[in-house]
Amino acid sequence: MTGSGRDTGPDTGALRGLTGMKDNLPARRRWRRGWCGAAAAAMLLPAFLSPPGACLPAVMTALALVVALSVWPVGRVSLARAAAGTAVLSLAADTVSFGKAGLALLWLPFEAVALLVLLERVVRHVPGSRVGLVGGLTGAAAVLLPLRFTLHAPQTGIKESVFLAALAFVPAAGATGVGLYLRSLDRRRAHAVALARREQRLEVARDLHDFVAHEVTGIVLEAQAAQLDEDSGPGEHRALLHRIEQAGLRALDSMDRTVATLREADGRTWEEPPPTRPHGLADLPELIGRFAAMTAAEVTLSLEDEVAGTLSREAEDTAYRVVLEALTNVRRHAPRAGRVEVRAARSADGDVELSVADGAGPGASTGALPRALREQGGRPGGGTGLAGLAERVGAVGGALEAGPYAQGWRVSCRLPVSAVR
Repeated sequence: MTGSGRDTGPDTGALRGLTGMKDNLPARRRWRRGWCGAAAAAMLLPAFLSPPGACLPAVMTALALVVALSVWPVGRVSLARAAAGTAVLSLAADTVSFGKAGLALLWLPFEAVALLVLLERVVRHVPGSRVGLVGGLTGAAAVLLPLRFTLHAPQTGIKESVFLAALAFVPAAGATGVGLYLRSLDRRRAHAVALARREQRLEVARDLHDFVAHEVTGIVLEAQAAQLDEDSGPGEHRALLHRIEQAGLRALDSMDRTVATLREADGRTWEEPPPTRPHGLADLPELIGRFAAMTAAEVTLSLEDEVAGTLSREAEDTAYRVVLEALTNVRRHAPRAGRVEVRAARSADGDVELSVADGAGPGASTGALPRALREQGGRPGGGTGLAGLAERVGAVGGALEAGPYAQGWRVSCRLPVSAVR
């Protein structure tokens, strides 16, 4: 593209953003790895100073802490697989006798906290098809963890086991609730990001349709007219080429602005410049002048003095786009129109009314075009021009109408007082 002044390649910003993400992930893994090693060492070192029966609870606690603190996936091992494996081993360890039952009390609180953290992560991050199974196993391991002591201590029995399991159910339910709440927030955030990206794509598409397509349509029609007109002299050819050049430069400028919004600089999305500069009713004379220079129809503009500049910036830009789309449709679908009338005025209640009407000149007819195609407001197979404008006008509280008028077609728009600044 030309004119941007900062063209370093279309993917430079995206590559910088991806590089930053890739650089951040290994650092995060190293940080977590250090904490996992420290936690595992803190759990295993006391086992060397204790009787041999302490090895099993120490190893299980160290494993639970490592799985709860690690960044997943690790290789081909996902969080779901690691959590399910840890839960099954913990449940199996509850049934194994490892000497003195009192040795389990030293590591029991740490493993309980690790299993609760792991349960929250499972409920939040594991995909929906497996979260029930993995979450159930992890929750069961957290709730039944007290059995590792009560099943093997001579002074405890079934009552103590049931009581401690019921007591452990409370924090397990709390961890599950926290995971579900964070999972819902993540889902809403992902949905909001998807909607924002879709809106950005639609905005880019609207800008390309409104401005680039308008200029390209003019270029095509000028080129077609030049092929049909074999009697024009060198001066007319030069004027034609000058109009084509100016239209091409305007289309390139609009594309440059659109592409600039899709780039990223230093990891941040560009907010300036906008895809296209805001236009308004004050720009209509220039637009009508360019249109009149590229058509044989009689073009008139009726713009009241108190109308221009009275709307908000969004409503002004919407009004400009309504006229632009209507003129583009005249070029495409009524090339033999004898006259085009553009009117912008204030109604009796203060609303702003716009209308663009085309009519047949002597010996010409705009009714030859199928009505369905005229109603589409676009080329065959398209049909999103007027539909998109209707949404944009409705967003500022206005209404858009399009239909047959006299011997031609008219697009009218009404912007209410609520849109006035």
